[in-house]
Amino acid sequence: MKHEQLRKLVNELKKNSIVNNVRIWKKIAVDLEKPTRNRREINIYKIEKYANPNETVVVPGKVLGTGELTKKVNVAAFNFSDSAYRKIKEKGQAMSISELLKNNPKGKKVRILG
Repeated sequence: MKHEQLRKLVNELKKNSIVNNVRIWKKIAVDLEKPTRNRREINIYKIEKYANPNETVVVPGKVLGTGELTKKVNVAAFNFSDSAYRKIKEKGQAMSISELLKNNPKGKKVRILG
């Protein structure tokens, strides 16, 4: 089931990259095609350290819950741990990459972390 969702997301990202001429979606699709053990994993403390307040960041992998978040940040990821999801929801917004793609097809003001 998860594998099918991933394949569908990668195709959607590639198609959107071509249609809207946006390279960020192609880069995220390539990262998501990597084997699970090679995908990015990033903890909350890294988001706290590197993301600016009110910024939208994408993690083409999994967000883990170690650390605290003190600023409002919108985070899109393929997967979240339960604690990471809760911590992000308290301050900002946690969403799937496909939700971000629907809301922001041009990829404006989005940065990849991890």
